[in-house]
Amino acid sequence: MRPRGRVTPVSRARWEALAVLLRVERDRAFADLALGHALTRAGLDARDAALTSEIVYGTLRWRRHLDWRLAPHCARPLSALDPWVRALLRLTAYQVLFLDRVPRWAAVDEAVSLARHKGRGRGPADFVNAVLRALTREAAPPALPEGAVEALGTRLSFPDWLTARWLGRLGERDAEALMAALNERPPVTVRANALRLSRDDLARRLREVELAETRPTPLAPEGLVVERGAVAQGATFAEGLCTVQDEASMLIARLLEPRPGELIADVCAAPGTKATHLAELMGDRGRIVALDPQAARLRLLDRACARLGIHVIETHPGPAGTLAPRWRAQCAGVLVDAPCSNLGVLRRNPEVKWRREPADLGRSARTQLEILEAAAGMVAPGGRLVYATCSLEPEENAEVVGRFLAARPDWRPDTPREFPVAPDPGGFVRCLPHLHGTDGFTAIRLRRG
Repeated sequence: MRPRGRVTPVSRARWEALAVLLRVERDRAFADLALGHALTRAGLDARDAALTSEIVYGTLRWRRHLDWRLAPHCARPLSALDPWVRALLRLTAYQVLFLDRVPRWAAVDEAVSLARHKGRGRGPADFVNAVLRALTREAAPPALPEGAVEALGTRLSFPDWLTARWLGRLGERDAEALMAALNERPPVTVRANALRLSRDDLARRLREVELAETRPTPLAPEGLVVERGAVAQGATFAEGLCTVQDEASMLIARLLEPRPGELIADVCAAPGTKATHLAELMGDRGRIVALDPQAARLRLLDRACARLGIHVIETHPGPAGTLAPRWRAQCAGVLVDAPCSNLGVLRRNPEVKWRREPADLGRSARTQLEILEAAAGMVAPGGRLVYATCSLEPEENAEVVGRFLAARPDWRPDTPREFPVAPDPGGFVRCLPHLHGTDGFTAIRLRRG
């Protein structure tokens, strides 16, 4: 969709945000992919691109809260509105309620201007104007729902089923802290390519070449938090000196402890962030077989290897159950970064919380166990396997591993003696957004007898 007539640069940022939000809702597109495509196509300057990203992710994070604030001012239920009108109201309400860089009146005026471009006649623009003007004149927010689950879910913008689950398992204090942390803007973290330079050298290079300010990650020894600067668009990244990766994700390859010269497998490898980390930890010596059912995404790993100067990774498109027997009992270590609900990475993928349902956890668990069993067959006697998900839910972690161990007495947890995040009594390493400032990850290392 393209604006008709003259649109100011600031309006262009909002127009692109509206287009992305519509794709996410109507086409079930992933927000990060839709946003990346929109920004590439639109050619916005850095300031407008940043505003577009902020509006998209903020609107998705706070969707339920925004609907609660908008509802008293709408004569019709928000669910009955045209999707583009609903999205425009939400994204403007996000700016009005959560951002202070643009005056409220300017945000409302831009929304009305966009409604005129998008709608037919004066009706949509007049409706948008009336609702948003009423919101800006609001003396106080409406009352929260009476129930504890509904009140917390509305205030922090999570679905009731997920709010109830975390309240029941974590208690009120930790559940609220987790939900608040998952609503925060995630930091940009990068992993130094140990084949090329140290973390200190990377920090110096980013400061001198990219004018970026960084600080060391507290848990991962090769990581940097980028506090200022656009590293992923710079020469340092293009030359293969670093990889963008969350700090919790950096710990997964370290948990496997790959050694130079070993045969290692990554059975859910695309897009390759962890596989390339394994290669760097091995000094690019040995062999890594990278499997994934999505051939197109696996090609991203080939490109990453070329950029990073990695030669030991070979890619094999196809499911683990089909390919794993080729390396039966041959691998010193196998990584299973299993597909999951992604409920631990809602900071980066906020649309996921509005798409998941409780039944999804059971469906994920069945697939995860199948992959784990196939991958286990690749491990040589005495070898090790790391099972990891970007989920904190027991059904996708402890219960899957528990069923596997119950059927395989030749396997046992292999808890590391020292690790940046202390394992729990069952051997699971859990990175928690509200405690560690990372994405939510769960992992365990197992050893074959």
